[in-house]
Amino acid sequence: MSFQAYLDAIEDKTGLIPREIVDRARERGYDDPSVKAGTIVQWLADDYGLGRGHAMALVHVIKKGTGISAKHVGTTGAHRDASTELWLDGRATNPRNT
Repeated sequence: MSFQAYLDAIEDKTGLIPREIVDRARERGYDDPSVKAGTIVQWLADDYGLGRGHAMALVHVIKKGTGISAKHVGTTGAHRDASTELWLDGRATNPRNT
């Protein structure tokens, strides 16, 4: 599953666009470098029912922002992404989906 596909699936699972969850995480101070990924993963499981893979996609965005490695961009296979920039504002508004 691509990074973006994880984020799109989070929207399906929670009814929230990824940016809303990232904003809530920041309100809780989870973007602080001292907060461990496990703390965020547990919160996402408890509050939103997300599994580890989906949660880790959000951990990346919370901690490092929307940029990802170009390693899988333009490749084939299950982990390919269309861009090095992740879209957090919902599948319906993603210009790459038109």
